[in-house]
Amino acid sequence: MTSKKVLIACDSAKSLIDFRGKLVELMRKEHTVYAFIPTIPPEQRAKLALLNIVLFENNLNGSNVSILSDLKYALKLYRLIKQLKPDVFFPYTLKPVIYGTLAAKLGGVRKITPMLSGLGYNFISGNTSLTSKITRILLRFSLKNRKGLSVIFQNKDDIQTLLDSKIISAKHQTAVVNGSGVDLSHYTPTRPDTDNISFIMVSRLINAKGIREYLEAAQIVFLKHPQVTFKLIGSYDDNVDAIHPDLFSEIKHRSVINYLGAVDDVRPYISSSSVVVLPSYYREGIPRCLLEAMAMGRAIITCDSVGCRETVETSPNSNGFLIPVRNTAELVHKMEYFITNKQAISSFGLNGLALAKEKFDVHKVNARMMQIMDLN
Repeated sequence: MTSKKVLIACDSAKSLIDFRGKLVELMRKEHTVYAFIPTIPPEQRAKLALLNIVLFENNLNGSNVSILSDLKYALKLYRLIKQLKPDVFFPYTLKPVIYGTLAAKLGGVRKITPMLSGLGYNFISGNTSLTSKITRILLRFSLKNRKGLSVIFQNKDDIQTLLDSKIISAKHQTAVVNGSGVDLSHYTPTRPDTDNISFIMVSRLINAKGIREYLEAAQIVFLKHPQVTFKLIGSYDDNVDAIHPDLFSEIKHRSVINYLGAVDDVRPYISSSSVVVLPSYYREGIPRCLLEAMAMGRAIITCDSVGCRETVETSPNSNGFLIPVRNTAELVHKMEYFITNKQAISSFGLNGLALAKEKFDVHKVNARMMQIMDLN
């Protein structure tokens, strides 16, 4: 097939390595790949070098609103598109999708495949903030339908939300992929410890991920089952929905949760835990931590919310539980189920591993991505 030029735009070097590394490797076999990403932290440079792609840096802040810096970003990206003349433009994460899709249309790119890997905080039910309203207006403008535009989603709920919001129409070409996929050769399944039961949550410390609900549930469960342990991994950083500093202080210093901060490799922590918990209502695409949990043979407890519900199968091959959002009592109930039904920890975990192999294998997901982008 003809070799093509592919330009990727996203909001962090880490996400390019962690979430798209395997896809980039696949693209590189036949095509030339460029990436437009914010300033690369020193610890990411060596990893990015291994991908063997051409990098262009910018000063985008993905999580904060700044009209001036966003405009500078859009203009810089437009100039890059005019210079490179890519055949395919693949933006993902919110700001690169909004500004990048617009720049690519103006720059005459024939194939534009923006991916909305979860609609995030701006689309949480009841969010009527100015930021949310502006985001919706910008998305509608940016994603205006035209030939060669294919919008990629990670769950059907997000398509329906954008249809209901009139951001996209039934005429739009859309595709759904099973999350970012999970590299099953990287996450080796291990036998969960059912004698010393422990729960782990892997998440950035933002409200909509259910941090407070996890803390409250852990405190209630601990009173009845003081032998059980609770872990939390994730960064506490500058985000519009970051948990309150008082809550962060309580988690770190005065709670039953063992807060481990951000880690480079979650595998040993998941391996040493019995069950993975994510009580999120964040409007996820498909949460990476749940895919990692399934790939390592772990039972999961998550919410019946957008993106999260895609990861749980019910009987006869249950791999976890779906609970209502913001429902601490139900989270406690499901945690206690695993404490009192230890054999379910292993059987649910094996079912999760089977589901990961069938549905979420990164090679299957990436083959579909290549098809959508006309790169295979």
